[in-house]
Amino acid sequence: MPARDSGSRQAYFPKIEAKYGQPMRYWFAVMKEMADLKYPQQISHLKEEHGFSQAHANALVMYSRGSKSSKRFDDLEGYLKGQDEVKSKTIKKIFRVIKKRYPKLELVIAWNQPMLKMGSEYLFGASILKNHILIAPWNPKVLSAMKQDLQGYKVNKKTVQVPVDWKVDEKLLLKMIKLNLQFLNK
Repeated sequence: MPARDSGSRQAYFPKIEAKYGQPMRYWFAVMKEMADLKYPQQISHLKEEHGFSQAHANALVMYSRGSKSSKRFDDLEGYLKGQDEVKSKTIKKIFRVIKKRYPKLELVIAWNQPMLKMGSEYLFGASILKNHILIAPWNPKVLSAMKQDLQGYKVNKKTVQVPVDWKVDEKLLLKMIKLNLQFLNK
């Protein structure tokens, strides 16, 4: 499987050929036959008729529709381009606080979201939505361990919802990273 943050839809092609037993020219012909169908119908057809996984079906469908890469942003500035000033300021502060304390963490764009990683391990991510920002300590054990700290926040299965104009809680963020690193070292 291609690296998740590589963004290249073509990176899936060797696995598609190997797993489903046909060269890509065959799969492109299949896609041409159903070019007039909508995205969900194309995905369903590949999954139901050919046993495709969601990831492989998505790669083939999107490539056939002209999207050669799922990668939309190269860096944090690219991610923030087009966002309003309040959201951008909050996201920048979140990452600045963490990077100041943990400068060896690498800020990358993965899954079209800004993420912090150490080596191959993702530790933290954030996502701007219309009415709030989601922060994700990546490891669900962190959210369990911080249950008391997160009272007053909307906690989802893997994320925490904060306001777009959040007065960044530095202690909360740093504790998330510290716990995440501890869980990694166990």
